[in-house]
Amino acid sequence: MESLLSSSTSSSSFLRLLYTPTKYTLSRPQPLLLSLIAQGSRQRGPAAVSCAMGQSKETKLWGGRFEESVTDAVERFTESISYDKQLYKHDIMGSRAHASMLAHQGLMSDSDRDSILQGLDKIEKQIEAGKFVWRTDREDVHMNIEAALTDLIGEPAKKLHTARSRNDQVLTDFRLWCRDAIDAILSFIKRLQVSLVTLAEKNEGLIVPGYTHMQRAQPVLLQHLLLAYVEQLERDAGRLLDCRVRLNFCPLGACALAGTGLPIDRFMTSKALGFTAPLRNSIDAVSDRDFVLEFLSANSIIAIHLSRIGEEWVMWASEEFGFLTPSDSVSTGSSIMPQKKNPDPMELVRGKSARVVGDLVSLLVLCKGLPHAYNRDLQEDKEPVFDSVKTIIGMLEVSAEFAQNITFNQERIKKALPAGHLDATTLADYLVKKASHYPWLAHCFYLPGGVPFRTSHDIVGRAVGCCVSKNCQLQDLSLDELRSINPVFEKDVYEFLGVENSIKKFCSYGSTGAECVASQLEYWISKLNIDRGLF
Repeated sequence: MESLLSSSTSSSSFLRLLYTPTKYTLSRPQPLLLSLIAQGSRQRGPAAVSCAMGQSKETKLWGGRFEESVTDAVERFTESISYDKQLYKHDIMGSRAHASMLAHQGLMSDSDRDSILQGLDKIEKQIEAGKFVWRTDREDVHMNIEAALTDLIGEPAKKLHTARSRNDQVLTDFRLWCRDAIDAILSFIKRLQVSLVTLAEKNEGLIVPGYTHMQRAQPVLLQHLLLAYVEQLERDAGRLLDCRVRLNFCPLGACALAGTGLPIDRFMTSKALGFTAPLRNSIDAVSDRDFVLEFLSANSIIAIHLSRIGEEWVMWASEEFGFLTPSDSVSTGSSIMPQKKNPDPMELVRGKSARVVGDLVSLLVLCKGLPHAYNRDLQEDKEPVFDSVKTIIGMLEVSAEFAQNITFNQERIKKALPAGHLDATTLADYLVKKASHYPWLAHCFYLPGGVPFRTSHDIVGRAVGCCVSKNCQLQDLSLDELRSINPVFEKDVYEFLGVENSIKKFCSYGSTGAECVASQLEYWISKLNIDRGLF
């Protein structure tokens, strides 16, 4: 399955950005407590401090009107480089497009543009080689790259920020990052879908109890249940694709909020970066976080779906159910109880769903009271997004691993099936198809439509009551016993009783009938382009 399930090149590149830590150079040792305080309560990876070893603070790129440097406490509190460094590739992409546009519009020379592009290439290689020193006195990813570019090529670098603010720059980076993140998540959704469809194909014909209110309800094919998960994931993918369409508009050139009086071409940069078009309103361009809220909402729904799968599989792996057994490769043990074999990955999937939902709530609360246009509060939009994406990818990945490493205990399931009178509704359907006898009439009255369903419901309810008193199943009742409840029963009733017969009677579109489920399975094998050689 390796080739089938491998992510695209762009997705793999994105994942490296998401998971690769960055080294920081400490200016001086700090006591542990002060170091933890400096990093803050949020988990940002290695500590980022004011500047590199042997270097003093430099004047901020925005520092022209200031006479004093910010304090160390303010610098620690306001820096974002410890986490927004993840945007470096997208920041460089945006700067390349912006420089090319400025040259095209006559706002910088071709030679300056070429110097900038070459300098950006060198900086990108330094970052990817782990040789770039991120400095918190340069605040964020944008200032770090721009200052490093100035150190590298001199005066031409100072032209790069023409007709650009960090307000539109960061949103351009962020939209590009989210676009790549969506593509990566989509590849992991498909991986899980393929794993579930493969698992369904391997368990053809296996009947399991279906539940409502956590009580036995009707028999269903296991394949049908597994494909229900696949359907949910497909809607998840659809929501992400819809979100991708709406976020794929370019804020670059909106500047701080009002646009610019310089003759820039926003359509050129938008096209160069693969956006659909520039955002129409410059105030909206730098204020909008709808795309992030929508993205995290879609992630939260994915997390809820995965949590529900996790809950079901954790229960099914328990001794009380015993319906499935995870392999040792996706299980953990206990530090004190030698016998334990725990389905921990799916328990954590269930648990981490709270984290993803929390990320969404954090952003909703962050945005709810902000006036237009940009406010520094919005610096706090990134960590919840980074965390949500990293968490949801991990949840999808481990869910696929788990699905590939479980077996369903057919004998245990078959022994469990008789309990709960799962065929009761099928028996009611049998009566609906039958002529009705009304004993309170003087003669036998035939109704072409069969027994009214409410009447059949009552009849079958009394039959179940009889079974409860006798501690038996519906198929164990004799024909005389059934006819004592209502004379409409005939010998063919036993063709409807028992879970195997019950499954055979389902025929509506989308139902759990064998032919219906086979059709659903064929649809997904074709849609997901699954190699049948895997089965």
